Amino acid sequence: MKANKFEEASNRNSLPIMTWEFHCEYLRELKAALTDLKKVKKISDQFAWNDVNIDIKDRIQDEVVLVTDLDLKIIFASNRIKRMTGYKEEEVLGKTPKIFQGPMTCKIAVEEMREAIKLQIPFEKTIQNYKKDGRMYKCKINASPVFNVKGKLTHFIAFEKDLSA
Repeated sequence: MKANKFEEASNRNSLPIMTWEFHCEYLRELKAALTDLKKVKKISDQFAWNDVNIDIKDRIQDEVVLVTDLDLKIIFASNRIKRMTGYKEEEVLGKTPKIFQGPMTCKIAVEEMREAIKLQIPFEKTIQNYKKDGRMYKCKINASPVFNVKGKLTHFIAFEKDLSA
């Protein structure tokens, strides 16, 4: 009788191995997102960002976050960069987002983004970008200038999403 109750209890409380694998993957992604948030927070604190309009927490798990300096050199790329582009963060640091552009990237859209950056205004564009291995992907870019508490422009931040997936 006791053996049957033990079997019933163990059957009720067990989960398939696949469930644990999904859970572990979710925890890894959550940990990576928290690490990314800490890195962005450090940059924000260092440069006294006026982060009223930066909704990083809500987007960092679903989108790639890129932060560039005023010369458009990438100073931060979230962990999702590898999944979207094939590049690791350390491979893109110090480079400009042009690293993702190629022959089929719309020159007009690139010029419009350049103009918005020059005018220090937010923009949203969808363009064809390129992965490290040369494959194209459709990328939705939502970018904004970032100002410090004194109103001085310090960085640009972009939220990017692969629409091809």
